[in-house]
Order: sequence, then structure tokens, then C-alpha cells
Amino acid sequence: MTRTVRSARERILTAANKLFYAEGIRAVSLDAIAEKAGITKKTVYYHFKSKDDLIEAYLVSRDQPNLAQFQKWLEAAAGELPDKVAAIFQNIAKAARHPKWKGCGFLRTAAELANMPGHPAMKVGRVHKKKFEAWMATEFEAAGLDRPQDLARHMVLLLDGVFSTLLVHRDAAYAEAAGEAAKALVAGRLREG
Repeated sequence: MTRTVRSARERILTAANKLFYAEGIRAVSLDAIAEKAGITKKTVYYHFKSKDDLIEAYLVSRDQPNLAQFQKWLEAAAGELPDKVAAIFQNIAKAARHPKWKGCGFLRTAAELANMPGHPAMKVGRVHKKKFEAWMATEFEAAGLDRPQDLARHMVLLLDGVFSTLLVHRDAAYAEAAGEAAKALVAGRLREG
């Protein structure tokens, strides 16, 4: 029985990921998620108390895969640390050119829930962004850079700025420009040290 329960929950989360990311959290009903998952709405409610709980679980399910993708991009990039940081933005530019790319699911959800700062999904989004910042700070500290937390915060600002700008302009060149800015910031800090 446990396998069946987990399988239904996984199908619900997979359907929610596809629909919420593609259409937005407010535009997607639980009926649509149940239909996409091939289950009943009652089954959705068996696994999630409410749509808000499902929205929270949707973002939780995106947390580690997104962070792992950023780490993969950094590690796979050639060159020194400034080049590696720039590669994150270059890969975002590449992803943004795909027709199904809709931007950062965390920021899009936050925009839809802007009038609900206490929503559980807002907390998940904040924690996710802080994890990215902490990871960047760890990378910068390992490289011996001065004030790694400050530089990591600059990267978060560039990253979220890029995601927002891409939603407005739909022009991946903005991500490439942010990558050049990130590269210059990291290179400048290396020269200081």
C-alpha cells in the first residue's frame, strides 16, 4: 500500500510541476492537476490538505534539483572562478531560449503570492534563495575571496534581476550581460585579494 500512496503523490507533484510552471499557480485548478495526474480530486485532497499545501510541495520539489543544476553548471565550466560564475548565467541564457522556459518558478510564485507574505510557499522561496546565496558564499570563501557573503548577495541580485528581466523582455542577451557583470565582480574581488 505504501508504494501506491507514494506513486499517487509523485504523480500529483509531477502534474503540479508541469501545470504550475507552465501556466501559473492561480490559473491551475486542482481539477486540472487531478486530470493530468490521472487520479481523482479526492485523491489529491488525500495527499494535500489544500491547494496551498500543494503549491508549497511544488516549490519544495524544485529546490534541490535547481540548486544541483547551478552547481553542475559551475563545476562543468572551463576556466577560473570568474568564468565558472559567468557560466551559470550563460546556461540560464541557453535555457531561456527554449520555447517552454518560463523563468524562475520561485519568483513567479512569489509574484502571484505577493499579497500573501505568510504563505508557506513564500517561506520555501526565501529558503531556496538563501541556500543559493550560502552556496555561492561557500564557493567564494573556498577561493579565498574577501567578504564572500557580500559577493554572494551580489550574485543573488544579478540572478533574480536576470530572471525578472527575462520575463519582461524575453531576450536571453540580458542573462549573458549579467554573466559578464558577475564575471567582472568576481575577477575584481580576486584582484583585491
